[in-house]
Amino acid sequence: MAFTIGVDYGTNSVRAIVVDCADGRTVGTSVFNYPSGDHGVLLHPKDPHLARQHPGDYITGLEASVTGALTQAGAVEGFSAAHVIGIGVDTTGSTPLPVDAQARPLALDARWEQNLAAHAWLWKDHTSAEEAAAITATAQTHAPHLLAPIGGTYSSEWWWSKIWRCLKDAPDVFDAAASWVELADFVPAVLAGVTDSTKIVRGICAAGHKAMYSDVWGGLPDKAFLARLDPKLASLRDRLYDSALPTGTPAGHLCAEWAVRLGLPEGIPIAMGAFDAHYAAIGAGVTTGTWVKIIGTSTCDCAVAPSTTPIADIPGICGIVNGSILPGYYGIEAGQSAVGDILRWWVEEVCKGDDMEHAHLSVEASHLRPAESGLLALDWNNGNRTILVDPRLTGLLLGQTLHTTRAEVYRALIEATAFGARAIIERVREYGVSVDRVVCCGGIAEKNALFMQIYADVIGQPMLIAGSPQTPALGSAVAAAVTAGAAAGGYDDWQVAQDRMTSVTLERYEPRPDAVAVYTRLYALYRELHDTFGGVPGTTANIPTMMKRLLALRHETMAS
Repeated sequence: MAFTIGVDYGTNSVRAIVVDCADGRTVGTSVFNYPSGDHGVLLHPKDPHLARQHPGDYITGLEASVTGALTQAGAVEGFSAAHVIGIGVDTTGSTPLPVDAQARPLALDARWEQNLAAHAWLWKDHTSAEEAAAITATAQTHAPHLLAPIGGTYSSEWWWSKIWRCLKDAPDVFDAAASWVELADFVPAVLAGVTDSTKIVRGICAAGHKAMYSDVWGGLPDKAFLARLDPKLASLRDRLYDSALPTGTPAGHLCAEWAVRLGLPEGIPIAMGAFDAHYAAIGAGVTTGTWVKIIGTSTCDCAVAPSTTPIADIPGICGIVNGSILPGYYGIEAGQSAVGDILRWWVEEVCKGDDMEHAHLSVEASHLRPAESGLLALDWNNGNRTILVDPRLTGLLLGQTLHTTRAEVYRALIEATAFGARAIIERVREYGVSVDRVVCCGGIAEKNALFMQIYADVIGQPMLIAGSPQTPALGSAVAAAVTAGAAAGGYDDWQVAQDRMTSVTLERYEPRPDAVAVYTRLYALYRELHDTFGGVPGTTANIPTMMKRLLALRHETMAS
C-alpha cells in the first residue's frame, strides 16, 4: 500500500488529508484553525482593504494538521506512516510574504512582528489597487506582452502590486526583506529545510498567473520595466528567482527535522506547490472541456487546454500559463472575488443570523420562481476579479420594495453570483475554450442545493459535484503521487492518477427549461447593469427603463 498527504492552506484554516494512492480514499484528516486575528486574518480598523496573516500560523498549522491526519489514519487497517511516499501542498494566492536571507519570515523576528507589512499579504488584501492600475498602465505603454496572458489587466490581489505597496507603506520592511516568496512556495521550502532564500524552488503556477513570469520573455519582467515602476523593484528582481517549474517537478524532499516532527520517512518528495484552485481542478478530474468551479468565500474557475495547440489571449481572465495545472496543458484561471462572502454578509452582518439562518433562508428562497421577486443584483461586494478586473467596483441591488423579504434578497444575491459565473464562461467560450462539463467543489457546492440548481438554470448546463469534500487537498495528494512515481507506489501518468484517485458524485443538478428561459432574459438585464456600471466601452444599456422592465418580467412570471 502507498499513501500521500495533501495539505490545503485556506483563508481561515489549514487542512491535511492522508490518501490511499490506489483509489483516492481519504484515511485521515485534520483541520487547524489559524489562531491569529479574526478567524486567522489580521485586519486594520482604518483600512477595510487590508488582510494579512501571521506566518507562524502556517508553520504551527502544518505540524498540527499533518500529525492529526496521520493519527487518524493510524486507526485504519493497513496504514503505516512508513508507506507515505510524498506530500503535496496547495495554498491561497497570491499570498506573498517577505523573508530574510535564511528564508525565514520577517514577522517571526521580534523586530517586525508588530508590523502588519511584515506578515503575509493574504490573497484578498486589496490595499494595492493604485499600484495595480499603475502596473497595468505602464505595461500597456511599454510592455504589453506582459499583460496578454493575464487578461490585459493586472490585479491588486497579485504579487507585484502588493510588494510595491509594501515599498510605499513600509519601506523599512521592504529594505529588510532579502526576498519575497509566495505561500505556495514557502511551505514546501519549510518541509525541505531550505535555509537560503535563493534556494527556494518556485512553481510556475504562482509565478505565471500572478508575477508576470514567462519563459517566452526570460522569466520575470525585466529590470527596465520594473525600474519604470520603482528602481527598488528592479533591484529586488536580482533577489527573487530566475526560473519557475511546472507541476510534477519536485519542490524538494522532506528534511530530517520535519521527518521527525511529522513522523514520516525522510527524503520523500514534496510536490511543487500550487494554488488551491489549481490543485482542486486536479482533484476534480479536470481535462479538456471540463470547467472546474471551486466555490467558497470567493470562486476560482479553472480549465486546461493542450499546449500543442495555440490558444488565444482572453481579455479579463486571471491567466493562461503553460504547465500551471497539468504538464503539457495551458492552465486557464478566472474567478469571482466574493461568492460565499456575499451570502455571509447578508445573513450574518445584515440579518444577524447564523448557519441556521442560512438554511432557513435557503428553504424560503427555494419556493420562489426565477424573476418572482423583481430583484436584480450585481455580485461586486468585494470588487470584480473576472472579467472586469476592478477591485473598486461595489455591489448593487435593484428592485426592492416595501414588501421585499430577506429570502428574496438572499436568492437575488445567489442569482447575481450565477450571472457573474455565466459571464466568465461566455468570455472563455468566445475565445475558443470549450466548456462541455462543469464540476463544482467546495462547501457551498456540497451543501446548498438551491445554489447549485440556480447555477444549473442560469448557466444552462448540468452542475456536477466533485467526489471529495476536500478537493484541493486531494489534488495536492494526487500531485504527490505523480511526483513520487510508479516505482514508489504512485503514478507516472496524470490521467491514470486522476482516473484512479478522483471522482464525481452521483448527484447532479440539471437545468430546467422553463427556468433557463426566464434566467436568459434576466441575465440580459444583468449584463446591461454589468457593462454600464463596469464601464465597458460601447455599452448601450437602457438604464432608465430597467426598473420597469424588471417589474414587467416579474408580472409575466407571476401570471404564468
